[in-house]
Amino acid sequence: MKTAYLKYISALLMFGSNGIVASYILLSSYEIVFLRTLIGSMFLILIFLFSKTERMFWKNKSHSMYLIISGIAMGASWIFLYEAYSQIGVSIATLSYYCGPVIIMILSPVLFKERLANTKLLGFFAVIIGMFFVNYQALSQGIISWGLILSILSAIMYAIMVVFNKKAVSITGLENSMYQLVTSFFAVAIFVGIKQGFSIDIVHTNLPAILLLGVVNTGIGCYFYFSSIDDLPVQTVSICGYLEPLSALIFSAAILGEKLGALQIAGAILILGGAAFGELAVSDRSLR
Repeated sequence: MKTAYLKYISALLMFGSNGIVASYILLSSYEIVFLRTLIGSMFLILIFLFSKTERMFWKNKSHSMYLIISGIAMGASWIFLYEAYSQIGVSIATLSYYCGPVIIMILSPVLFKERLANTKLLGFFAVIIGMFFVNYQALSQGIISWGLILSILSAIMYAIMVVFNKKAVSITGLENSMYQLVTSFFAVAIFVGIKQGFSIDIVHTNLPAILLLGVVNTGIGCYFYFSSIDDLPVQTVSICGYLEPLSALIFSAAILGEKLGALQIAGAILILGGAAFGELAVSDRSLR
């Protein structure tokens, strides 16, 4: 159990530092995502080949298709998110991205036949108010930035990714992560190939950050994440999961010098608190 906790927390901190690592790579957002998914996929394939995990991907075609759709959505989500990082900064892009779980929460009655509890509605309204606070200055001037639009699109793609991943119930753990990331790579590769071809000018000084993002943050991070969550209580996974966006905010302030104003800090609390409240209140009730 102690090992599982350590792996899970480590994975969340790795994911929380993604935007910071990407800021040191002098490439376009889609080139960064292409390299991230390529290196991460190769790493997970190697681990999967040497693992004794039961192969389920080819046994259920409908679940395999759900996972493929989920992987495509993940690739699109990352492209939008990494471009948002460069447009509006890591902190605000991360907060907007974390509207994704709330989108799933609100759509759960239709998608998963779950009752829309009052706690979910309260969490949803808290997130909406939080988004208004975080983007108040731009909205008060009648400006909706391209970066904000990208981060919201990223949140929508995140929601689609999670929804279809949940439908692939027979494909779990490392196998799920590996096939999803490989599918994401192929989707991003097609986009990059159509947009510019596969000629990417990598400066040698960018290599450490690229390898860190691909091998550590993506490959090892995904492996740690999916190999630990099955050994941890559901509530622990839900509660600790919010360490990822919180660490992203802390890292962006400490390393990149990004500062949130008082109103934006209040918005951040509402967004993360509202999402956590709506999710955890329902999890707590289901465990009683």
